Amino acid sequence: MNQKKKVLLINTHLNYPNFSEGVLNESLQAIAKEFFVANVFEVLETKVEDGYDANEEVEKHLDADIIILQTPINWFGAPWIYKKYVDDVFNSGRENFRFLSGDGRTREDLTKQYGTGGNLQQKKFMVSATWNAPKASFDDPAQFLFEGRSTADVLIAITANYRFCGAEVVVDYNCFDIFKDGNVKSDLERYPLHLKAVFNL
Repeated sequence: MNQKKKVLLINTHLNYPNFSEGVLNESLQAIAKEFFVANVFEVLETKVEDGYDANEEVEKHLDADIIILQTPINWFGAPWIYKKYVDDVFNSGRENFRFLSGDGRTREDLTKQYGTGGNLQQKKFMVSATWNAPKASFDDPAQFLFEGRSTADVLIAITANYRFCGAEVVVDYNCFDIFKDGNVKSDLERYPLHLKAVFNL
């Protein structure tokens, strides 16, 4: 009998009353949950702002086949509570080699590269992000701020943690220009299609 697959949905929105209260991120999280339930996954959830136990989060990561971070982009990264979450959880996961067995390098084999010691192989990680930045500001060397960089380039401080621990990083999902000229309705409608494509469901 096949064991039911599991997905871990992490919402790291940080509430700023009367400015950014997390409705869009919660909506995307709810759509992801509905999608995975419909595809017979067990859904594990964490809302970082509500608090967490680092050891329990390690177990969730180890149990999950898929891990999705739902985050706003605040000053070009996830909210500060997510950095604390990563420090707490990944340091706990490092103990007893649960997330990784060193950084991959060995004195015996100098061909082994930094970042290849992860133990989370067979897991997939994705970022779903909400941006003030317009889509046109990415992937175009003529654009002033990102100078041709992609969303994946900008998100590397998040995704590298998972790649370092052995997980496969899949194509991110992004809602752009959410304060000025975005199309939230379309973004919400397209999200299940993206999940279906990147996870082959």
